Amino acid sequence: MVSLPPSLQKQVSVMSMNLSAKLDELQRGDRQLETTVALCEIRTQLQELTKSVESCQSEVSEVKRDMVTIKQELDTVQQVKEEIEELREYVNRLEEHSHRRKLRLLEQGLTLFLSYAILAAVLGMLQFGYNTGVINAPEVNIENFMKDVYKDRYGEDISDDSVKTLYSVAVSIFAIGGMVGGFSGGTIANRFGRKGGLLLNNVLGIVGACLMGFTKLAESYEMLFFGRFIIGVNCGLNTSLVPMYISEIAPLNLRGGLGTVNQLAVTVGLLVSQVLGIEQILGTNEGWPVLLGLAICPAILQLLLLPVCPESPRYLLITKQWEEEARKALRRLRASNQVEEDIEEMRAEERAQQAESTISMTELICSPTLRAPLVIGVVMQLSQQLSGINAVFYYSTNLFTSSGLTDESAKFATIGIGAIMVCMTLVSIPLMDRTGRRTLHLYGLGGMFIFSIFITISFLIKEFFGYVQEMIDWMSYISVVSTLCFVVFFAVGPGSIPWMITAELFSQGPRPAAMSIAVLVNWMANFLVGIGFPSMKSSLENYTFLPFSAFLAIFWIFTYKKVPETKNKTFEEILALFRHGNDRSSLRDSRLYGEEELATNSSKETVLSDATTANHTHATDKL
Repeated sequence: MVSLPPSLQKQVSVMSMNLSAKLDELQRGDRQLETTVALCEIRTQLQELTKSVESCQSEVSEVKRDMVTIKQELDTVQQVKEEIEELREYVNRLEEHSHRRKLRLLEQGLTLFLSYAILAAVLGMLQFGYNTGVINAPEVNIENFMKDVYKDRYGEDISDDSVKTLYSVAVSIFAIGGMVGGFSGGTIANRFGRKGGLLLNNVLGIVGACLMGFTKLAESYEMLFFGRFIIGVNCGLNTSLVPMYISEIAPLNLRGGLGTVNQLAVTVGLLVSQVLGIEQILGTNEGWPVLLGLAICPAILQLLLLPVCPESPRYLLITKQWEEEARKALRRLRASNQVEEDIEEMRAEERAQQAESTISMTELICSPTLRAPLVIGVVMQLSQQLSGINAVFYYSTNLFTSSGLTDESAKFATIGIGAIMVCMTLVSIPLMDRTGRRTLHLYGLGGMFIFSIFITISFLIKEFFGYVQEMIDWMSYISVVSTLCFVVFFAVGPGSIPWMITAELFSQGPRPAAMSIAVLVNWMANFLVGIGFPSMKSSLENYTFLPFSAFLAIFWIFTYKKVPETKNKTFEEILALFRHGNDRSSLRDSRLYGEEELATNSSKETVLSDATTANHTHATDKL
């Protein structure tokens, strides 16, 4: 039974007392009141009392309606809670299934056919390494050739400064071609596929090598420039297509190590070019055109080996929607019929990036979600080129000669750089999936910073104590050792990680556009270093490496604060990391599925809880 409100109870009590008093007066007859008047007053008060009672009944009815509404809302809340529990159970099952799938992916090993496919693909990076280093050793021979051609044409000698400028053009135009090739890599990859693009690219490799090889026969250094440009386009496409292809065919647990094979191929190409470039082999006035023309070998070899390899399964499944073809490719690469885990992982990646499936470069740059990984990819590429390593690759012979070494010793020291690069890249392959990309990159940048300072110190001491022959000899060795250590730390991290991590940071849709932008930036920085280092060396002299030291410090800080660890993470997980704001704690603890759904359901539960509380309060006030 519902009790009356206190105000109504008080009103009824007062009226009851008034009625009792009136009746008593009538009975006592103390006053001479008219009976009719008294009864009218009583009737009026009874009417007021009736109205109050009716008002009370109305309020009680309203309270009853509120109680019914509250009960309905409580039933709705209970139903939503049950649905939330069902969703949680479903998410937990998905998470458990995803965890088991990832464990199975991490158990995959290196198969014979996968090794063959990677070997065939990285010939493109060997081409890049060979043409980066091949121009170094025969510098004097090429300059003499330019002088002879100029004199035959114009009947007068060309100045030494002009020859140096022409040689710088021969060096740097390779990077301009690389920009063109790198920027068009995403378009080629989407239109012809990763494997198809690599096969077509070898036509450019053959044309460029032939142009360089017949330069002396044609007595045209313009042919050398054009050949270097064409081979640069070829290498630019390779630097975009090869890391993309390898990252897409590699098993999850081997992606870091196999991605490092890119850099191993680059270092092998560098070493081969340096060994062949010594005077005892092809570093002569007659042999240098052959040395440049040998760039045809990796192109022909890849044309022979690559057709046997399958197209990227990710490209077949996600871009072309050819699931059966993707399964066939995976069966060959994994040497197993059990490829469902890989298919599921690709499907998950496809679902995660469906909104970006046809993304262009402009959309990539404007996308808030993808802006952070794009900035990281670009800065990682800059950390490779602006570290000063290409100054060593392009001008190491000249650098060692200015340090006090003889010409022959300088060339052998340059070969030592190539050998160390190969050895340290081999060392970094198992470390990549054990230590992690971010850690190795930090070690690499830190070591390069320290030894770039040592190189500067050795130059300064050589100048201050140049009159002491023993000091010159000693500082020459310090300079060489510092340069070699500089190269060692480059091979540990910045040599291979930027190529690999750019492909890892993006899912299938935006990956080609991201690779195009990153590779374009890499080649632009390559060009700036190639064309600007001689002038910088003339202006700064002994302080030549200090700008590189400053850049290395900046890149180390950026890597420490912004770059996530991608070791053993699926492409979908990496994409989810940036959607959660690139916070490192969320990077470690992120789930493959369900975080956004759980957050939404939790918010819904909170809103309903607040609504229930408000309704209870409202009902209590009325009661």
